[in-house]
Amino acid sequence: MTARVMITDDHPLVREGLAMAMRSAMPGVAIDVAGTIAQAECLARTRTGYRLALLDLVLPDTRGFTGLLRLQFVLPKVPIVMITASREPELVVTAKSLGAAGLIRKDNPLDDVTAALRRVVAGHHVFPEDGVVDVKTMSLQQRIATLSDAQRRVLFALADGRLNKQIAGDLAVTEATIKAHMSAILRKLGVQNRMQAVLMMQPLLGALQQEAA
Repeated sequence: MTARVMITDDHPLVREGLAMAMRSAMPGVAIDVAGTIAQAECLARTRTGYRLALLDLVLPDTRGFTGLLRLQFVLPKVPIVMITASREPELVVTAKSLGAAGLIRKDNPLDDVTAALRRVVAGHHVFPEDGVVDVKTMSLQQRIATLSDAQRRVLFALADGRLNKQIAGDLAVTEATIKAHMSAILRKLGVQNRMQAVLMMQPLLGALQQEAA
């Protein structure tokens, strides 16, 4: 089966540059492109064989890191690398906290982007070294790290506004299973209810509302 890579960015020239770097890093790869997270979700549900996904932080239908969370939900086993025009160092910590496989800045030279993508394909994580470790963010990162993969998917779906019934349908499990996951999530995060869990996630979801193109 031909390996596939998904590139999601709303700027055609950026998509073209990333595709060039990806073909150099992984010769013979098939590349699918999307301009919104909704289009990316559609591709994820209809095509198989994805080895990697490249995702722009700011898209027309995302807020903060919601695009990452939504794509993780439909591609739970696929490494996702965030692409950003911003040089805000706290983004590095946040991307790591949410399980991204890397963060690459759009102003990096093409050769550097290609080298970074080769490392991701080889199973490594790639992040700039100038990330700022914020105590509050680190505490949340540590709590999220205690969640199982299934619990993380439920939490991120909850933060995206989905109800138990919707989450159960998306994950092909019963509502009782979702409720059990929710109980474990609340306990591990140290909160009392769903609203508190969502509020705890807001610093991550709403990070960097505005970004340069």
